[in-house]
Amino acid sequence: MIIAGVKVPKGKKVTVDIPIARLPTYTEIHLVAHVFRGKKPGPTLLVIGGVHGDEVNGIEIVKRAERTKMFANLEAGAVIAVPLLNVFGFINYSRGVPGGKDVNRSFPGSRTGSLASRVAYAFRKEILPHVDFALDFHTGGGAIYNFPQARAYRDDPKSIQLADEFGMPLMIKGGLVNRSLRKTAHKMGIPMVVFEGGESLRMDEFSIEAGLQGIQRVLVARKMVIGEAIEAKSILIEDGTWLRASKSGMFKCLKQAGDVIKKGDVLGTISGPYGNFEVKVKARKDGIIYGHNNQPVVNRGSALFHIGYPTENISEV
Repeated sequence: MIIAGVKVPKGKKVTVDIPIARLPTYTEIHLVAHVFRGKKPGPTLLVIGGVHGDEVNGIEIVKRAERTKMFANLEAGAVIAVPLLNVFGFINYSRGVPGGKDVNRSFPGSRTGSLASRVAYAFRKEILPHVDFALDFHTGGGAIYNFPQARAYRDDPKSIQLADEFGMPLMIKGGLVNRSLRKTAHKMGIPMVVFEGGESLRMDEFSIEAGLQGIQRVLVARKMVIGEAIEAKSILIEDGTWLRASKSGMFKCLKQAGDVIKKGDVLGTISGPYGNFEVKVKARKDGIIYGHNNQPVVNRGSALFHIGYPTENISEV
């Protein structure tokens, strides 16, 4: 295996360092990948975090998987671990890069484009061609907290199989977003599952542990390591919607991601800062909350609760 001109011998770990661009301070931005190769032939798994620079839980999951030596004794195949793709966003506590560009809306990228496009191009050119299947670790954007979930492309059986092996509490079947990493990977024949768990710029041990257990399940299922993994069963969601604020004001969240809800349940309240009104936010249908807004002040139309409608009756997660 040779990645970006660097040879990775069997049974070894090698760090691949790919220069991307320089900042105005002359600081160089790099794409760093840690490659672990087993002694026997097998598939190559990509685990990646930090596509959005402020989504620290994903970065921590990949970093901690490496630190706990999850990939150190592969029986077969290889793991490419990229803890942090969007370095600029990470050091600036931001989702994107200069000019508001989103790396995850910049694929397949361009060698001569924006910084986001250059990052996407280098990753697509140097890393993706070596990958057989992938796990992309994210958190909720802004102040949205996401319950640990696996998002799979509904029209790709291999993606759904991978999500099933990954074993998150919730499996969300959906489509592909234009110019995203997942859509680019799909076009290259690489099934990819997106993990969502926790909230931007906040460490969430519950989500981190769920992600780590999921990686272990995949490694065991694909016979890349010898051992056992904690069994898990996913609740399947194929339909969902955002419940949005009917008024602007101060938002109090009474239910949260992971809660099973019934039609008519009071999920939260919105009140005026002068005490002049208070309205209840009610569930319109039975379902499960898989994302909620932690922002204390909201505007009319703000997303408050991401509610999924499971394919089976459930009482708890």
